[in-house]
Amino acid sequence: MGLFERYLSVWVGLCIVAGVMLGAWIPASFEWIASLEYAQVNLVVAVFIWIMIYPMMVNVDFASLKDVGKKPKGLCITLVVNWLIKPFTMAALGILFFEHVFAGLIEPETAREYIAGMILLGVAPCTAMVFVWSQLVRGDANYTLVQVSINDIIMVFAFAPLAALLLGVTDIVVPWETLLLSVVLYVVIPLAAGYVTRKVLDRGDDHQEIADFSARFKPFSVMGLLATVVLLFGFQAQTIIDEPMVIVLIAIPLMIQSYGIFALAYGWAYLWRVPFDTAAPAALIGTSNFFELAVAVAIGLFGLNSGAALATVVGVLVEVPVMLSLVAFANRTRHRFT
Repeated sequence: MGLFERYLSVWVGLCIVAGVMLGAWIPASFEWIASLEYAQVNLVVAVFIWIMIYPMMVNVDFASLKDVGKKPKGLCITLVVNWLIKPFTMAALGILFFEHVFAGLIEPETAREYIAGMILLGVAPCTAMVFVWSQLVRGDANYTLVQVSINDIIMVFAFAPLAALLLGVTDIVVPWETLLLSVVLYVVIPLAAGYVTRKVLDRGDDHQEIADFSARFKPFSVMGLLATVVLLFGFQAQTIIDEPMVIVLIAIPLMIQSYGIFALAYGWAYLWRVPFDTAAPAALIGTSNFFELAVAVAIGLFGLNSGAALATVVGVLVEVPVMLSLVAFANRTRHRFT
């Protein structure tokens, strides 16, 4: 691992602090960047995420995608955890904490909005950042692509019904522009660019040119991640400063959910003897969330200043540190897998 990757947790911690400080000192600049969006997708963040993902897509070998179906266990874990377990455990944890454990600390109506925000996070599995986590554990790039692609297809059909079921409402308005634009920006475009780059570089059987290219561009992936962290925390700097206790209360069940889902998927993969380069991405994709979609739906249903919107934003704040800790754990336990 290079310098950036070896001390990634340190860089992310510094970027979190920098983001909050800059957001508090120059809020107008971050408000302007936040306004550069289309269909609730921030275009600046999209560029940084694209920079993160593009070098990884160069490693996708289209010729070997046909063999992914020969390893169905990882896909089974991903789909069961993401769609049959995760939404319901998220709802259960929200109810447990905000209707019982924290009942005396939060008004009942606000508590219900926090639960709603958690549910929206639970029914929106990750489409972009999982490529970063997969690369950090040296996961199978082809398999990760297939996992994400199948999740995206299922999300088109399952997001609204699941959200409606768990929220107890029937008027869920799915922001289709947000959903489709995110898939295009975070999967289709970088995948196409990676494919073209691979075709240009791949002049021999040893794929050395591709390996050299990936090594040169790997630092840009990390820098894209760090820039994204600065922006996300800068956007929410005032909220973090004004409501630190509320953020802690929301973060507690979200962290329990994240670590619990990872433990379930990772443990299942271990017992099922799934190879590490498939097992680790399968567990990580079930743990991370499609926060852009969750935030957009929360704002559309409950309003910009609602508790639901705040809960989805806290999901963004919690995700990066939690996922980095899980990546570190996965890398330390790599030797236990086949």
